[in-house]
Amino acid sequence: MSSLRPALAALCLWLFLPHALPVLAADPEPAPEPAQAQPEIRPQLPERSMEDETALERQLPKNQQQQLQAGQDSFLALWKPANSSDPSGAVIIVPGAGESADWPLTVGPLRNKLPNANWASLSLSLPDMQSQASQPRQAEPQAPPAPPAPNTSSKEASTTAKPIEQAASIGTENTTEAPPAETFEAMSKADAERIYARIDAAIAFAQQQNMRSLVLLGHGTGAYWAARYVSEKQPAQLPRLILIAAQTPTGVEPDLSQLTPNLSLAQLDIFYKDQPLARKAALQRRQASQRVSRTNFTQVALNAIPGNKEAEQEQLFRRVRGWLSPQPAYK
Repeated sequence: MSSLRPALAALCLWLFLPHALPVLAADPEPAPEPAQAQPEIRPQLPERSMEDETALERQLPKNQQQQLQAGQDSFLALWKPANSSDPSGAVIIVPGAGESADWPLTVGPLRNKLPNANWASLSLSLPDMQSQASQPRQAEPQAPPAPPAPNTSSKEASTTAKPIEQAASIGTENTTEAPPAETFEAMSKADAERIYARIDAAIAFAQQQNMRSLVLLGHGTGAYWAARYVSEKQPAQLPRLILIAAQTPTGVEPDLSQLTPNLSLAQLDIFYKDQPLARKAALQRRQASQRVSRTNFTQVALNAIPGNKEAEQEQLFRRVRGWLSPQPAYK
């Protein structure tokens, strides 16, 4: 019996080997590579000005809303015809940064009051200023969990691990934020082109309404862009320009005091003298106009009326109306 056991074992091995050898000879399948985490691209948020336009479309009557086309941009403008059969013309209002076409200070009150003074009003929505905003960047990808540190207590391991970790951290710090794609000057130029296109569209619309006279009015930084538009475009359709609480945007050149003296059209420059910075900037504009003997430059200083915005806005409106439509002097 004991002599049969080796023979039976040899027979089993002989029967099993033909089936086992192909399996052993086959190459093992490669393990799938772990998918690399792609950096998450944050979606671009809509412009704040577009949100303001949407809010105005819900709040204001449809007959005041005009969708104008400026290049590839479609934007909201608020139109109010003069309450007269023979209007004097139309005032195109350019709001300041962060202001809507119906801003409650200056912009809204003037656009609503001017039609009763024989002037139609067309208030524009301006795009967000890209030159004044931070650059978008990619979100930082989720880093894979770090492997556990080797369990060693030797002095050599502790002294050599730190430089390697520092080099790795330096590489990741430099890739968290991408450099800006455009320079500030290029973005400022793009901002100007978008604003100019909207003023062009506003002028074209006002001319379609058979307005015999057009006036450009800017508030805050909108006054700067209005003056710069006139300086660069020199449109014959705009014989007059109104600047209210004019302000040069941060970092943008040329300064407003360099623009106004070179303008050949009639100008009304209104500022609030209780604000030191505004008073200083207004003095620079007046002195610059005096150096070139500009007789078409009128500057008016107003007092703010704290606690009574309605009276303050009425005061401003009377000044604008008096310059637009001067009353004949009684003898």
